[in-house]
Amino acid sequence: MSRVYAVCLLLLMSASLGAQGANSRAVIDIDNDWGYTESDATAPEALDTPATRWQSVTLPHTWNALDATDETPGYRRGAGWYRRTLNLDSYQSGRRFVLYFEGANTVADVFVNHSRAGGHVGGYVGFEVDITPFIRRGDNDVRVRVDNSDDPDVIPSDRSDFVIFGGLTRDVWLEVLSPVSLAHLEATTPIVTRDSARSHLVVEIANPEKRRGSYTVAASLRAPNGTEVASGRTSVAMTGEPTRALTMDLPPVRSPLLWGPGHPSLYNLVVSLSSGDGTIDRVERRVGFRWYRFEPNGPFYLNGERLLLRGTQLHEDFAGLGAAIPNERHRRDLEMISEMGANFVRLAHYPQDPEVYRAADSLGLLVWDELPWDRGGVGGDRWRANTRRLLEEQIRQNISHPSIILWSLGNEVSFIIETFNRGDTASVRGFMRELKSVAHSLDPARPTAVRQIDEVADIVDVYAPSIWAGWYRGVYADYEKALLDAHTKYPRMLHMEYGADGHYGRHSENPINGAGMRLESGYAESVGTPVANIARNGDWSESYQTDLLDWHLMVTERQPWLAGTAQWIFRDFPTPLRPENPIPYVNQKGLFTRDGKPKDAYYVYRAYWTTSPKFVYIVSHTWTERSGAAGKPVTVRAYSNCSSVDLSVNGKSQGDKSRVTSDFPSQGLRWDVNLSEGRNSVVAVCAGADARVRDSLDFNYTTAVAGRPSRIALGAKQLPNGHLLIEARLLDGNGRQSLGAADRLYFNSQGAGRLMVDLGTPTGSSVIQAANGYAAIEFVPPPAGKRAMIVARTQEINGARLDLVGSSVVPAEAKP
Repeated sequence: MSRVYAVCLLLLMSASLGAQGANSRAVIDIDNDWGYTESDATAPEALDTPATRWQSVTLPHTWNALDATDETPGYRRGAGWYRRTLNLDSYQSGRRFVLYFEGANTVADVFVNHSRAGGHVGGYVGFEVDITPFIRRGDNDVRVRVDNSDDPDVIPSDRSDFVIFGGLTRDVWLEVLSPVSLAHLEATTPIVTRDSARSHLVVEIANPEKRRGSYTVAASLRAPNGTEVASGRTSVAMTGEPTRALTMDLPPVRSPLLWGPGHPSLYNLVVSLSSGDGTIDRVERRVGFRWYRFEPNGPFYLNGERLLLRGTQLHEDFAGLGAAIPNERHRRDLEMISEMGANFVRLAHYPQDPEVYRAADSLGLLVWDELPWDRGGVGGDRWRANTRRLLEEQIRQNISHPSIILWSLGNEVSFIIETFNRGDTASVRGFMRELKSVAHSLDPARPTAVRQIDEVADIVDVYAPSIWAGWYRGVYADYEKALLDAHTKYPRMLHMEYGADGHYGRHSENPINGAGMRLESGYAESVGTPVANIARNGDWSESYQTDLLDWHLMVTERQPWLAGTAQWIFRDFPTPLRPENPIPYVNQKGLFTRDGKPKDAYYVYRAYWTTSPKFVYIVSHTWTERSGAAGKPVTVRAYSNCSSVDLSVNGKSQGDKSRVTSDFPSQGLRWDVNLSEGRNSVVAVCAGADARVRDSLDFNYTTAVAGRPSRIALGAKQLPNGHLLIEARLLDGNGRQSLGAADRLYFNSQGAGRLMVDLGTPTGSSVIQAANGYAAIEFVPPPAGKRAMIVARTQEINGARLDLVGSSVVPAEAKP
């Protein structure tokens, strides 16, 4: 039975379990007051011992919030228990009590008063458990065992390139219902034009007590201004069946307000269930009217007009939280994606929190929703049954959202076919046909898609080939040719995943250009001089990342046939497969760091995709130490959505530059300037009516060439949150910062206070590569009068020591 969550947030109760009327539905947030313990026990009574220690937690929660990015390889895959007390005495007798879990990764068993009430296999989709038969007067003991151990019969595969966070990673709700209630509601819009739009409803009624009687289902659709524009009602005779399904087609809405980017018009649908005693249940949905198509060998059309899908991709992860992200963070992520000018987001690689879809609906973001069949090939009968069921649950749960335009059936499955012998081409093709049939039977209107499973490109409706020009393979200068080659092979195509890793704060005066690498095999002949794979041997600088993304955007914006692309990825995220990265176990292809700091690449997207608010950004605010050859100018760049920008250096204008999309790099906003030895001040100002829009940057410049680092200089800087930023600089024998140094630094502390570690961020990792000879870590200082010592070292340099008393650095001459 699927939960009728709807926008029942309008009916949301406080966490206190207050009394309700006999004919109302209550949806109550019960995220607070949970206990958690790590245990592989399989029965709740095994935890009833004095040795069990329960940690107080608030949901969402995961036990992998920190260990996914600590120094130890891997992360905990096992079981954990949650418990909470529910007292339901304030409710009238005869009510039904249902727990709804938005997600539990990966297998959940729910116990009430030590009896198993239900459970679920598979993470990333919601499920409900009717606890009515198990409750008693007074306090009720609710316990949930959640297990994210690797199970080869449950997707995603343990070879997936992301963390499978264990725990109750999303909200949990208590629903208080009438004996007969609405159990599932789908609202789809099968026929939409500018003149007329129809709504089709699927309504399911739950009757677990098998009652008999006559009921009425009524539906009312209201425009965004509150005016009713369509309604309908039907009578239902319940004759003792536990469930009943019916369909309703509402009268057409004339001249509908259409949903889309820039105008996400949402209608409000209210469906009620009534008996002779009046209304006994009521739920709501948001409805958006739109129609779309992927033109064969051509672009994407929304509401009859061409729309270039400009996208990014999002994992459910944030520093210090893992996948246990509160709703306000989910919504802020979608707002930030919209603010950078994107109109499309791929949810990688699994269905995400309900708040993500609600935010996408209200912001006008189109969504690629993905089944978590990620790598791993095809399994046996149990695997197949689980995978089909999880797709069915995903579609039933999310079908009403107007933002969703594609059901993705998998990702990178062919990576594993030969390597791990978990399947073969025939089995993958056969099972993909099954999944496509499931998707089309449940939702005939939406197309199916997959990414990088070439063996099934002809089966799904829309295909996304792998093109990593300039990173894993290829040269980014040949991206256009690779894209055109793919276009000739795949009738309906999107390009999902392109990009490069960028280590925050690492910059290069001369990043590798886009003309020196082989093109990805299978797309075209190699060009230029073959060089090593950039992903393996590149500098991972923000400078190269911005050049690559800048080139890709320049290319995609000028293809009249292109449906769209999505950059990989919005924010850095953890993966157990990449311990060697500059921040160990972190994929650093994000436009933002894992804790939400924008990289330079973010401003490239704003420059291409936004017109307002106006901005200008000098590259780069983390590039405060620069060097160059004596007597030679240095290039200063800016990203902006203004029509032209004037740059001044040390008070002297360097001229006005017009922004031209085809003028690579930085759309022509670059100046070759002569810098002064030492401190330089740079100011960029938008021209004309936008003259109040400006940016400024001060940095040091030197023509001296630093040698290899021979020592570490440590310092401390006060932060607004009361913490200290411990800064390490790699210096050569003359005391110059080695701007080319990328040595791995190791931080540790002794005494009072603590380092902020295991966060997978530029200032929250005890092991990290230097960026231009610099690395930093945040430190919570000891109380006043207490001592602390911080040490930083590399493989080649003996540790440097910084002594503190409270927040104050002890001068070297005062150290014992």
